[in-house]
Amino acid sequence: MKKIDPHTPVETLKVHVTGRVQGVGYRLATVRRAHLIGARGWVRNNDDGSVEALVQGTPDQVDQMLEWLRQGPPGARVIDLTTETQFSDRRYEKFEQN
Repeated sequence: MKKIDPHTPVETLKVHVTGRVQGVGYRLATVRRAHLIGARGWVRNNDDGSVEALVQGTPDQVDQMLEWLRQGPPGARVIDLTTETQFSDRRYEKFEQN
């Protein structure tokens, strides 16, 4: 995956998704979508049945990921999605499942 130019504006958001998002391939589908879009970061299941992700990329890439995360893969039913802006100098190299 091509590195983001250090001069390109990058947004980083922490995303929390609730609903029927575990046991439906949500994380794997999220990784695939991120690779398709070119976003970086990670996604993981939480013990409470929710999914958490850190999405990093250009504003357009982040917007595309948020749009997709609100729907998820077939079988998922997203009830709520919240975001929190993260301020970090770290640039992720890829998007992965934790």
